[in-house]
Amino acid sequence: MKLHILGICGTFMGGVAALAREQGHSVDGSDQNVYPPMSTQLEQLGIRLSQGYSAESISGDTDIVVVGNALSRGNPAVEHVLNGQLNYTSGAEWLRDHVLPGRCTLAVAGTHGKTTTTSILAFLLDAAGRDPGFLVGGVPENFGVSARLGTGKEFVVEADEYDTAFFDKRSKFVHYRPTVAILNNLEYDHADIFPDLAAIQRQFHHLVRIVPGNGCLVVNGEDEALREVLAMGCWSPVERFAIDGEAEWKARLLREDGSEFAVSHHGQEIAIVRWDMVGRHNVMNGLAALAAAHAVGVDIAAVVPQLVHFVSVKRRLENLGSANSITVYDDFAHHPTAIRTTLEGLRARVGKARILVAMEPRSNSMRLGAHSEQIAPSLDAADLTLFLHRPELAWDAGAVISHLRAPGEAVASVDALIARVVDLARPGDHVVFMSNGGFEGAPRRALAALSGSASAA
Repeated sequence: MKLHILGICGTFMGGVAALAREQGHSVDGSDQNVYPPMSTQLEQLGIRLSQGYSAESISGDTDIVVVGNALSRGNPAVEHVLNGQLNYTSGAEWLRDHVLPGRCTLAVAGTHGKTTTTSILAFLLDAAGRDPGFLVGGVPENFGVSARLGTGKEFVVEADEYDTAFFDKRSKFVHYRPTVAILNNLEYDHADIFPDLAAIQRQFHHLVRIVPGNGCLVVNGEDEALREVLAMGCWSPVERFAIDGEAEWKARLLREDGSEFAVSHHGQEIAIVRWDMVGRHNVMNGLAALAAAHAVGVDIAAVVPQLVHFVSVKRRLENLGSANSITVYDDFAHHPTAIRTTLEGLRARVGKARILVAMEPRSNSMRLGAHSEQIAPSLDAADLTLFLHRPELAWDAGAVISHLRAPGEAVASVDALIARVVDLARPGDHVVFMSNGGFEGAPRRALAALSGSASAA
């Protein structure tokens, strides 16, 4: 079968492409923005990529067009598909119909931590010898690819609540029919498609409705919004996880930065996790993954020692290197809570060292101002924040800067942002670039510029 994937460089659609290629299908695709790491991964798989959306990119012998949810009516490729009555589907439907049948699907849902938790869960299953399949919204360092079929029964999928396609406005995760579903947390997000938190809760309840009675829901026991979802009706066993409060799975921090913690199940301590991850949020991600692995029969005490070898996903506080004793990180930031927890984790690790943040407010919710009041408090752990405020961005950076605990500036271009980083950073600093897009390669460009300035000095 020959597939053309529209929106192929998105993390989810790129994973679908990789799985289809592994199944032996012929795959090509197109996207408006072709950039690493996904473009690199796809090219290494021999998948031809076209820049932009046009009818010419879809060859006449294409059997099916897989449409990403970033495309809408009026897009030239979409109009060509509809006018030509071409066979088309969504990425979530393709996964359901061609990859998931016969598998034990473990779906990881939540506003934050989906990619990291999916990666941890896949790692644990792999450590247990299960050879799981997976589709992750990023590139897990331990595997080097965002998706693989695997030979085992389990398949782990990052389960996004965003809508499926222009022709299917249900959340993507309702297509997966999981045996085990992780509900990691729930906050208001995706302001472009959801009017309020209640609308997202309804979608999460659709997911709860399809988990079988002999399956399992792994739920954040500290999250009030998820308690409200379960109160709408629940027909499956529930295993809760928490650091504070009552839960079947508990963590006790042994190090403040979250790099070491004890795990208890039903009040009995069963393991101690030692790993390179930092932050309370990652302890919760780890607990969720351990509970889900246990739900499919993994001996937790046997696999926990392997977590010392777990390496986080690319662009999740990814340490790119140092220049002149200045450390540069690349972080995928899309929501104030994720920004806050990431920076708090880094602060716990680096102590009193300066943290500089270079931020691109790129997500739809950020650009629409849905989180404007939360952004300044989320940056309390930073000592200086530089905002990329493109002229076309309808977002009041000045109002946010005025409420920051520490100094902040707005710059109009990536070039200017990098120049300010080079001017302001000094030895011992930690510079965190935060964006859920390509950021025009700013993190690596800044590291190179800092290296050049160090050499010049």
